[in-house]
Amino acid sequence: MLKILKFGLPLIATVALLSPLAHAASGATPPDAIVTELMSKDLPDIPGKDALMIVVDYPPGAVDPVHRHDAHSFVYVLEGSIVMQVKGGKEVTLTPGQTFYEGPHDVHTVGRNASQTQPARFLVVLVKKQGAPVLTLVK
Repeated sequence: MLKILKFGLPLIATVALLSPLAHAASGATPPDAIVTELMSKDLPDIPGKDALMIVVDYPPGAVDPVHRHDAHSFVYVLEGSIVMQVKGGKEVTLTPGQTFYEGPHDVHTVGRNASQTQPARFLVVLVKKQGAPVLTLVK
């Protein structure tokens, strides 16, 4: 529970604060993503790195702000359909069983639920510098 407070709440707070700004032009405030930490583990065989496993639940219409992870991020879709894109890459729509990768220097320009009526859920494993934030917003 303490780890959820340490990592999940700052991420949820960041998304909650910035999502309305990203969609002010539409006049509607999209719902926030719900992030749950499943595991955090130091990686002694990779000095200075740790792994973080999270589940992200996108309510219908949820949208992420533009951000980066400064990590190797491995995404696996569990349910629903999500749209992902990194700067310079192609926008892709992913369904259950499909995967997505973001590198440490990628800027995540698109992250959203593809549906306005159905929820989506995906698992993310991040390999990052020990103590680094889960995400950094990009202006």
